[in-house]
Amino acid sequence: MALALLASPPPPLGGFRRSFGTKCSLFAAHRAKRNLMDLISDQDRGLRTQKDAVKRDAIVNAIEAMAVIGGSSVTTGDSLSATWRLLWTTEKEQLFIIEKAGLFGTRAGEVLQVIDVRKGTLNNVITFPPDGVFFVRSDIDISSPQRVNFKFTSAVLRGSNWEIPLPPFGQGWFENVYMDGDIRVAKDIRGDYLVVDRAPLNWKE
Repeated sequence: MALALLASPPPPLGGFRRSFGTKCSLFAAHRAKRNLMDLISDQDRGLRTQKDAVKRDAIVNAIEAMAVIGGSSVTTGDSLSATWRLLWTTEKEQLFIIEKAGLFGTRAGEVLQVIDVRKGTLNNVITFPPDGVFFVRSDIDISSPQRVNFKFTSAVLRGSNWEIPLPPFGQGWFENVYMDGDIRVAKDIRGDYLVVDRAPLNWKE
């Protein structure tokens, strides 16, 4: 048995190169991801970044680095279906609601995107513990390996025993420029950026 092992030919050089290249790619992705997560870790979901142009540029550059790594990947398949939790964004409307929630005697809790690719639905959700929530329903369709088109269909502001329906508004697209088992990085039609992670919860209306 030992002789048979010693007599075995060495692995093909091409296989070695592929393995080495894969390991290098994984290392680059890990390093770029860690850099992005470090940059956004103290930014209060993007509120602090609004007042720090230097930090914003650094985060956007980190996102673009992630986009290069994820450029050839498919990010609009079934694995996109999940409850995603906001880590950081430049989207002004969301940040305004998060920042100003205290004016209404409450605070913003989890900010989520709930996506179901097969059903073609997306809910943008801002919770106001213990019972409040504002959410916007959207229909989505997949237009490319990384692009998702969306159209808002309705919005609801809900408390513990009341609900206010709001009219739908707007449509557009976003591209998931990077996605793995933990996080998703996206940019949209308006040039805004989004970093979310897979939430350990299952939000439902």
